[in-house]
Amino acid sequence: MVTSIAPWNEIKPTALLVLADGTVLEGRGLGATGEAVAEVCFNTALTGYQEILTDPSYAGQIVTFTFPHIGNVGANEEDVEDLNPAARAGAVGAIFRAEVTDPSSYRSVDHLDTWLKRRGIVAMAGVDTRALTALLREKGAANAVIAHEPDGRFDIEALKARAASWTGLLGLDLAREVTSGQSSTWTQTPWVWDEGYGTLDDEKIHIAAIDYGVKRNILRLLASLGAKVTVVPATTPAADIVALEPDGIFLSNGPGDPEATGEYAVPIIRELLETDIPIFGICLGHQMLALALGARTLKMHQGHHGANHPVKDFTTGKVEIVSMNHGFAVDGDSLPEGVEETHVSLFDGTNCGITLIGRPVFSVQHHPEASPGPQDSHYLFRRFANLIRRKHGEPALAER
Repeated sequence: MVTSIAPWNEIKPTALLVLADGTVLEGRGLGATGEAVAEVCFNTALTGYQEILTDPSYAGQIVTFTFPHIGNVGANEEDVEDLNPAARAGAVGAIFRAEVTDPSSYRSVDHLDTWLKRRGIVAMAGVDTRALTALLREKGAANAVIAHEPDGRFDIEALKARAASWTGLLGLDLAREVTSGQSSTWTQTPWVWDEGYGTLDDEKIHIAAIDYGVKRNILRLLASLGAKVTVVPATTPAADIVALEPDGIFLSNGPGDPEATGEYAVPIIRELLETDIPIFGICLGHQMLALALGARTLKMHQGHHGANHPVKDFTTGKVEIVSMNHGFAVDGDSLPEGVEETHVSLFDGTNCGITLIGRPVFSVQHHPEASPGPQDSHYLFRRFANLIRRKHGEPALAER
């Protein structure tokens, strides 16, 4: 008697990640269909995938999550970080280890797959993200194409050619693509459990925030200090900013090559430095300030992306665990006379903060707003407020 054997059912991949060196990784597609060319990086955060994917600093990038379970708390509209969700500024692709499960959080209003589709993010699951992370750690952040086709039909050679021909982030001014189209006022305060977000009801100071790709929670923390925040586009002339009569000026985070953005941002900041208005910068804003003061920036091998990075604050002698997201860094050896290094990464010694000696001007590379991430660096917002209070002759707030 002959027993028939059922044919082997091979699962066809519906998503590919094609690196510029020709490496091809297969997976199951989710999120938006189509393809996106960008730089692949890895993020080591355990939580906050929505905040990560909507951070405008991730424009032009595909995020590999080292934490395997992404999507299990679903998605909502409260955890979006870009200022204008309709513009969908943020990561263009995402890579997960495990299959995305149904959400189990009381705050969820959407399945991650549905949310990714609406955001236009091409994603894939079923990838050995530990192996991919090891590859990126060894060879550096890689140019790549991520593609999702439900029928599993791909022109792999065309994808390889597209990945290899992309010039990468060097020389790209992405801040111009994600900045606000016009000025706006921000008054929302931080989220409180069982209450949601609040509204500023007692304006004590006025902050002008230059938007290179600002995150919402940064603005909320400024508002929590009693600041009405006026958000202005990245190309706003210095004279227009000064005309707002702000008590302080904030230089926001953002994506892309700082030297490219600096072509128009640096002259503006140099004019602002001629005033006595306190200035505080974060991430790309830190790099813009450093360039304006005469320092240099450089492309990092793999960048810093995660919510568990140790940074030492030389002003206090303390080590903080912080959130980071940057592929470029300020060259600490290039800091000119009169500029002091205040923070440094304990992973690789790269610069993470500067201050202009004798002036109310400072900046940090990491993201002290903790969205996502620990709140060790929240004190930096109070440090900024204290520079303003000192100018007004008011007593300082406790930083911690």
